[in-house]
Amino acid sequence: MPNTEPQRSRAVFSNEDFALLKEAVAEHVKRIADDPRSTKFSNLYHRLGRLT
Repeated sequence: MPNTEPQRSRAVFSNEDFALLKEAVAEHVKRIADDPRSTKFSNLYHRLGRLT
């Protein structure tokens, strides 16, 4: 009887990638500090911190 369970997806990003993304987002937040979108990027930075 064939296995009917779906295969597990492979990870797209490694843990090292999240650290690099967090660093890049931090630099971007500094550059756009006066832009209203900086809050969204700041929130992304903090969410990435929870992953690493």
